[in-house]
Amino acid sequence: MAKGYWISAYRKIHNADKLAAYAQLAGPALAAAGGRFLARGLPAKVTENGLMERTVIIEFDSVEQAVAAYNSAGYKKALDALDGAVDRDIRIIEGV
Repeated sequence: MAKGYWISAYRKIHNADKLAAYAQLAGPALAAAGGRFLARGLPAKVTENGLMERTVIIEFDSVEQAVAAYNSAGYKKALDALDGAVDRDIRIIEGV
């Protein structure tokens, strides 16, 4: 079974305090759901049409596990804390 990867690109951060509160809840919730953080932060370099924006990559054992993590009660609490503090693009993709 192919692994699942959750990729979050933060387009704009409106409230850093709410983002910090979200991170305190999201990290443990996603780890409890089987997520392994592979990378997070600003890009070391961007090329072509790349944007210098915060990006997070989380690995799961499957796409189904990644989707279940997003829909979990623990992650829902994190989303409630985030409360519109960011504009971001989240993609869950299957590994090759």
